Amino acid sequence: MHSIQIDELPPRSWLFAPGHNEKLLQRVFDAGADVVLLDLEDAVPPEFKGRARALVAEVASARPCWVRVNRPQTDLCELDLAALIGKAQGLRLPKVESAADVAWTVDRAPSIALDCTIETARGVVAATEIAAAEGCHSLAYGGADLAADLGASGTDRATLFARSAIVVASRAAGRCPPSDGVYTHVYDDDGLRAEIVSSRELGFFGKSAIHPQQIPIIHEAFLPSTAEVAWAEQVIAAFKASGGAATALPNGEFVDLAVVNRARNLRFRGVKSS
Repeated sequence: MHSIQIDELPPRSWLFAPGHNEKLLQRVFDAGADVVLLDLEDAVPPEFKGRARALVAEVASARPCWVRVNRPQTDLCELDLAALIGKAQGLRLPKVESAADVAWTVDRAPSIALDCTIETARGVVAATEIAAAEGCHSLAYGGADLAADLGASGTDRATLFARSAIVVASRAAGRCPPSDGVYTHVYDDDGLRAEIVSSRELGFFGKSAIHPQQIPIIHEAFLPSTAEVAWAEQVIAAFKASGGAATALPNGEFVDLAVVNRARNLRFRGVKSS
């Protein structure tokens, strides 16, 4: 197991497209998302699963993308994996509830990155073992399904424990920060920004999207603010001037190596994302 360095940040945006819609399968690549995520699971009605699988396999052979397959340890997922081996860049696994789900997938699709979605109570409880499982590349949060499973509202307060557990599990396993789930109100830009602020505060990085309009907002919101960058520069300069000893900023804020590392991370994100 290794520790994630600050130059290993995950994508900012993952843009879904339903696998049975030929028109959207082509247009999604022009939206500017960091990752195109073709969907074979919830966005595809049962009667179109076979058609979607064939279309997505064809597109994945020609264009770089990830694919959300059906739930692991199901016949549908087994068919998905067989069709996508050697084609997709990576797979998003839905409703992962155990390390056994990851192992089952790895046995059928070795050497492909797996982004494991935590979206049930069982998944939250097992998040640490899932993150540590061989083959797990990263975790993702599935807020809508988790709220339904818990009978909860899906608000920040109602899901705080689950979201924090996912962040802690990712870090403990040496994985990159997990990505946040979709914001379902497509035209509510302010609500989307507010949700990203909340997820960033918890330690998430990146967010799934269901509409191209959300991509620029997601990218901008995951940049550090001007004030954050200025603070980071001040902290780094003060620490350098002190010769690496603990010091304080003019406003009295204490600065030591832990604070400097956070400042370096913030500054790096601004450079890499701009």
